[in-house]
Order: sequence, then C-alpha cells, then structure tokens
Amino acid sequence: MSPRPRRYLSSLLLLSAVAGLALWLAAWKGQALREAEAASPGPAEPAEAVTVATVRRDVTRPSTTAIGTVLALRSVTLRNELPGTVREVRLVPGQIVEPGTVLVALDVEVERAELAALEARAALAETTLARLERLIAEQATSEATVDQARAGRDVARADIARTRAIIERKTVRAPFRARVGLADLHPGQYLDAGTEVTTLQAVTGAVFIDFAVPQAVAARLRRGRTVQVSAAGDEPSRPAAIVAVDARVNPETRSATVRARLEGGAATLPPPGASVQVTVPTGAPEPALVIPATALRKGPEGDHVFVVAPGDDQQPRARVRRVEAAMAGDEVFVRAGLEEGEKVATSGSFKLRDGMLVAVPDGPRASGR
Repeated sequence: MSPRPRRYLSSLLLLSAVAGLALWLAAWKGQALREAEAASPGPAEPAEAVTVATVRRDVTRPSTTAIGTVLALRSVTLRNELPGTVREVRLVPGQIVEPGTVLVALDVEVERAELAALEARAALAETTLARLERLIAEQATSEATVDQARAGRDVARADIARTRAIIERKTVRAPFRARVGLADLHPGQYLDAGTEVTTLQAVTGAVFIDFAVPQAVAARLRRGRTVQVSAAGDEPSRPAAIVAVDARVNPETRSATVRARLEGGAATLPPPGASVQVTVPTGAPEPALVIPATALRKGPEGDHVFVVAPGDDQQPRARVRRVEAAMAGDEVFVRAGLEEGEKVATSGSFKLRDGMLVAVPDGPRASGR
C-alpha cells in the first residue's frame, strides 16, 4: 500500500475512535443525570388547611329559619290633641315613665282665667237658685223663674267641666309604663293639633316577635306552638309561644306572617325593632346524622361534602361524597351519603377538590350544637 492511502486510513480510524468516545461519554452523562434525578426528592405536594367535624347521630326535628322583628306589646306615637304653646317639657329619651306621668304641658293661662270666670258665674247661679227656691216656698215667684235659674246653674256647671277638659287635654301624659323615645320639643314652641311629640314603647316582661314563613309551613302552625328565638350574641336560644297566624297570605311572596310572644325580664329582652332569628319546627322528631352547616357544599350535581380519610399513602385526603341533606339553622341533617363517625371538612372546605391532600392543624373536633 502506498503512503497516501495509509495516511487516509489512519485518519479515518482516529476519527472513528474520537466519535465513539464522544458517544460513550454522552451516554454515560445522560445515565448519570437520570440516576441523579431519580435519587433526588421531588417537590412537596401542597396541602390545604381545614378543620374537620365528626358525623354524629342525634334525634333531630326538621325546621326552617326566619328573620323576625321585635315589637313591644304596646307602642304608641304621642300627639297633642289641641294646638298651643309648650310651657313645660319632661321628655328624657330612654327614660322609663309610669302611667299618668306628665310629659308635655301646653300653656293654659287663658283657659284658667276662663275657668275662674265660669266658677264665679256658677256660684252666682247657685245663690240665685237658692234664693228663688225659698221664694217659691212662700209663693212669691213663679215655677218658670225657678226652672230658668236651675237651667242657668246647670249650664254654668257644664261650662266649667268643658274648660277643665280642655285644660286636661293640653297636658300630655304617659298612658302606661313605657320607655320614652326621641323628642325635639322646647318651651315656647307652638304646636299645631296632631303634632308628633314622641313614641312610647311599653316596658313589660314580654315582647312580640313577628316573622314570615312559607304558606305551607304556616298552614301547620297553631296557637300555642313553640318556636326558638335567638338574637345576636344571645346563646342559647329561648322559646317563644305562637299567639297568632295571619289569615292572609302575601300574594307576592306566598308567605304568611306569624306572631310569637317571648317572655323574659325587661332588661334581657331584645329592644323593639331589633332583628332576631326564629327557628320554626316543620315536622316530628326523627333520628338523623348531623354535621355543621359549613361542611355542606352545593354544586351543579347537587349537595356534597368532603370526607377526610387516609389515602393510599396514609396521608389525610379529601374525597367528594354526594349527600341528601336538609338545613336546620347552623346544622345539617344528612339522610343519606354518610356514616356515623366519619370526618368531614368544615371551615376551608370551599378550597378542596377530590383527592387533595389536607392538613388539620387542631385535629378533628366533634360536631355539636
């Protein structure tokens, strides 16, 4: 072989050796990287923090809730019957007044002067009548004169009674024991007849609660039935007895107004006009599974909850569970879909999806009233 072909062959062998070495190094590097990736830990799976409740069995009573308004047993708006100028004001907002307490007095100087004149006229009529009655006994006057004198006396007495009634009507008094509302009256102020003076709310040991319920619920309510009433921050709820159900159903809302009477101390009852929550029983007591209302989620496919249980990796995970449930205030009565003792997510359940890892910071807590 000549020297030139021999050089070509040597170069080709050298290039082949270099290429083979490069391929081997690349394969070795790739394998090393794969082994390193397999050996290194992957990113941690995120976990959502939630609280859980234990499904418990209880004897419950189906019910519905409504928002009620507190009304005083007696409530009036005071107005003056006659016009006049204010002479005295004794209205202290928030003060409790007794029946007959003078609240506003109008000026009655003219009426008092007129009353004095009428009393003097009546006294003269009494004297004249007495004199004529003595004369008639002696047949020194006629019966007609005596009758005229007697009528004059009666008219004088009637004028006195009328003037005293006017004076009394110009004095506004409390008709019953009540709490005084806001007022803006001042001595010297002129009031037309029928001007609003203030409002009075009766101070008693009971108040009325008015609330509206669907017509189907109202049809089952009767006088004497008990409902539960709770005000803001008022725990536990207190019973109130139904005293009346409106005979008319609202044609727009298809609901009827119900009135209940709540007994209690005047200092502990909610004030008139306050809003309260009323729980109205709609059926007989029955056994049911109970969970907090915050555990129930609603979606296009119906009601569901997230059951918290260990997954295949023994980590707590959320699983979607369809349920048949009914709301009852702060709790939910579950008719199907859960078992007693299971754990369901409550606070934070809106962030969950099926199979998600969850964290329970405080551990399971029991569902209770």
